[in-house]
Amino acid sequence: MTEPTKEELLARIAELEKQMGTKKTGRLEFKVSEKGGVSVYGLGRFPVTLYYEQWQRLLGAADDLRGFLEENKNKLNHKSTE
Repeated sequence: MTEPTKEELLARIAELEKQMGTKKTGRLEFKVSEKGGVSVYGLGRFPVTLYYEQWQRLLGAADDLRGFLEENKNKLNHKSTE
């Protein structure tokens, strides 16, 4: 079996990097932080981290938040998810 050429290896790396980039787009990941909070990755450049009680409170207000977003939709900036 022959060894792949430098060009073949670079093409394979580019292909794998492209696959990695497309898999992460739009996908949210949850992790427990060092301090015991829950971090959400994938919303922006930095994770959003809240403690358990804060997440419970935010999730409890989800319907209110949805209503607020809808009422103020024309005032809000819309960031592309790409």
